[in-house]
Amino acid sequence: MTTFGSKSPLKSESFLDYLTIGRRQKIKNVKEVESLKEEGKVAIEGQIQNPATNCHIEEYIMEEYEERSMLDPSMNINREYQELVKVLINWINDELSNQRIIVKKLDEDLHDGQILGKLVEHLSGNKLDVIEVTLNEDLQRSKLRAVLDTTNRLLGLYHRPEAIKWSVQEIHNKNIVQIIHYLVALVQYYRPPVKLPENVIAARIVVQKRDGRLHHRRVVEQLTSCYNELGRRVESRDEFDLLFEQSPEKFQIVKKSLVNFVNKHLNPLNIECYAESKGSIDPNQFSDGLLLVFLIASVGSFFVPLGNIFLSTEEEQANGNGASFKETALSPKNYISTSPIQKLHNVNVAFHLMEDEGLHVSSKVRPEDIVNGDLKSVLRILYMMFVKYRHL
Repeated sequence: MTTFGSKSPLKSESFLDYLTIGRRQKIKNVKEVESLKEEGKVAIEGQIQNPATNCHIEEYIMEEYEERSMLDPSMNINREYQELVKVLINWINDELSNQRIIVKKLDEDLHDGQILGKLVEHLSGNKLDVIEVTLNEDLQRSKLRAVLDTTNRLLGLYHRPEAIKWSVQEIHNKNIVQIIHYLVALVQYYRPPVKLPENVIAARIVVQKRDGRLHHRRVVEQLTSCYNELGRRVESRDEFDLLFEQSPEKFQIVKKSLVNFVNKHLNPLNIECYAESKGSIDPNQFSDGLLLVFLIASVGSFFVPLGNIFLSTEEEQANGNGASFKETALSPKNYISTSPIQKLHNVNVAFHLMEDEGLHVSSKVRPEDIVNGDLKSVLRILYMMFVKYRHL
């Protein structure tokens, strides 16, 4: 009995130890699962790691008079800069969504020229004569050089070398500032329906080795300027440029004639193109595409279902369920609330209708030009319609 009683506490203690060990093991397993989930989240979201932990000692070795630059750490918390980066990343992903390409970091994903080549091909509609994929750095530079040369030619920058703010070497070295300069130039030329943040600057720390010592300086660069449009594009000069600069009197007559033409065909619909002083046209009233749709329908003698050409942002939010609520959208509040994407949709509808009527407007004007309220582009469209339908 004594022996049995002496062993009983030991058995009880062993049982409690067993429960404690099992509980600890369960907690350890839960912590491991949480740790793996966090690592997976970091890998998917591509969070920025500390550069110091990823650098090799060779990256700090510099030759005499060699110069390197890096982004000022303060830019990591600069709201305007981060917003610009976000807009550019979203724009690239939207443009290349059909090719299942996803960009997470501009410097890491674009430096080898692979995605930049796809982007230029998509924007220009031209196939580049470059190799598809390569891990060889020399071949990557060769491909990147072909992409940048094509871009410089398309943007008409060979005659303006001072406007080229990027190089093969710097982009391949993941110079984020030059990569952003390059992307901003593409946005300004091709004018996609995105709005870049205004007056964004980037600060760089430039380090140079002289006399065996490292000397650094801070350089600030302007990435975007102040403008209230979707972008700017390099344009060839035409007859409207000459009217603007050399014949202001004739230009006023042309604008007044076009206003009369537009109102002649829109007034029966109880719609009017209002004029500014001296009968000139305000191009912004055409930026949502509605007047163009109604005008081409009037002169072409066909009906356009109103539900297919306008979606009011305010009305959609009022519904609360994201349903496709549509209305005629001629009230000022709807015009103001229309987003650039919705305006672009309406203008594209108008362009398709004009093309069906034999007006090849796409070869002269981009829909984005109308959305931006570009006066010359609006006048080109109206003049082409005036020439074709002035006998009506």
